[in-house]
Amino acid sequence: MSGKVQMTEDRPETDRVDVAVIEDHPLYRHAVVRVLTEAEGIELGAVVDSVAKFHAHPQPPGSVVLLDLGLPGIAGAAAVLQVCELGHHVLVVSAQAESEQVLGAIAAGAKGFLSKDVDVDELLTAIRTVAQGRAYVSAVVAGMIIKDNADRPVPAPDVALSAREKQVLRLVAAGERDVDIARILGIGVRTVRGYLDRIRDKLGERRRAGLVRKAIQLGLASPSEVPGPSRPIAPRDDAGGFEGRR
Repeated sequence: MSGKVQMTEDRPETDRVDVAVIEDHPLYRHAVVRVLTEAEGIELGAVVDSVAKFHAHPQPPGSVVLLDLGLPGIAGAAAVLQVCELGHHVLVVSAQAESEQVLGAIAAGAKGFLSKDVDVDELLTAIRTVAQGRAYVSAVVAGMIIKDNADRPVPAPDVALSAREKQVLRLVAAGERDVDIARILGIGVRTVRGYLDRIRDKLGERRRAGLVRKAIQLGLASPSEVPGPSRPIAPRDDAGGFEGRR
């Protein structure tokens, strides 16, 4: 049995995959660029350190964009959302692989999620999988989500949220903070927190990562299908090992 979990849909194979990179860590960015430059069938496009700079370098529609979550300026789920809205497939490669970050990125439209300790073979497999419109999550990350799911009760099927509560929950799933939700909806932060208290009571879920998961279960978010794993990507040191990961 393979060490990865994948969910697929029929899409035609393509010979070339257009790939761009948004990564602010110089050593890791250089290592990824080296891997992509040497890989067969990969056409490397923009390599930038922020979403703002990515906007200045248009890519072919349907490109695979490797995106770090901890970027300067626009970051996290908001960064995923902006790149997805440009018509690209986002593959998150991030050191931030906690449940909340993973689910938030998926809810914002990411097609895949890898931790930064991923090896070269898995990175290239994930890129080609995502380029075909399929989803890919590494086995380690998928296992974390499954375990987290198993530890939490499923809400009753007749949970009734008000229209405003649904708006708040959707924004939580998109990775917005309380203060940003208040600004978007034109209400006070205390009012937002009041809605969140009621949502938590109704769903039986206290943690923000859990609320993201419930939003997906209730159809209030549009996640990619979560599916999912051998050489390291980070720069080599003199001893033949790898360094520069964060």
